[in-house]
Amino acid sequence: MFTTVLISAPNGPAMDPALVESLRSAWGGSAARWLAAGEAVEFDLMAMPDNRWDVWESCQAVGVDLVVVPSEGRRKRMVLADMDSTMIEQECIDELADAAGVGNHVKGITARAMNGELDFEEALRERVGLLKGLDAEIIDQVLAERITLMPGGRALIATMKAHGAYAALVSGGFTAFTGKVSQMLGFDENTANTLLIENGMLTGDVGLPILGKQAKVTALEEITTRLSLSQADVIAVGDGANDLGMLHRAGLGVALHAKPAVAAECDVRVNFGDLTALLYVQGFAKSDFVA
Repeated sequence: MFTTVLISAPNGPAMDPALVESLRSAWGGSAARWLAAGEAVEFDLMAMPDNRWDVWESCQAVGVDLVVVPSEGRRKRMVLADMDSTMIEQECIDELADAAGVGNHVKGITARAMNGELDFEEALRERVGLLKGLDAEIIDQVLAERITLMPGGRALIATMKAHGAYAALVSGGFTAFTGKVSQMLGFDENTANTLLIENGMLTGDVGLPILGKQAKVTALEEITTRLSLSQADVIAVGDGANDLGMLHRAGLGVALHAKPAVAAECDVRVNFGDLTALLYVQGFAKSDFVA
């Protein structure tokens, strides 16, 4: 059995009940269950629809995310999340580069790397090299003035942890940021790359080994083994090409506001919802959310 979930933007126009009823009827679904009035609804199906992606495109045209997942095992016991443009709304290296006066150049490299056009490790080394000589105190300034949390993140982590799940932040960004973001959101652990600093200045180098695509898969394997969980127990979320490994390996991989090349490889794509969409996909109602 499968469950169809329809999700609209939390602050956008309310979802049209006629859309829900039309789709439910066409696919022979069960009675609709509203998870959040005007925002999220679900119904069950006996089989995966053959025209799922055609219908997905139609839903996208009206600002609605369509997700179809196996009904069994929807509630996950661990959340594994990327940080940049996933748990926060920015790319931390782009913000540092902007402060260093090389923002436009670095943003271009970041965009290409996240879309899978450049090797992640080489792109990271190149971008960090452009930060050489930057006063390390700028990190705290960027954290305080430029970094904002992705909407829904606190509810996602708090709600899953209230139901016994474990939360891990695994980023290709930097520990100087993941430590703070992890603390703010309530993650149980965080892993990222290290910006090297000497005499209060960034050296332009990153600590080895570099945490990239494979390192995120390794983290998934190591954490689940340590917690005696299966990879099917994990919901993973990310937006960039370096997240694809963990998104494919997790029981449920979610491409959140992802680059086109990344979204194309994922069955669960969230373009309009925020991070609470990960709760709706697991069958949580808005009334279940923990503030």
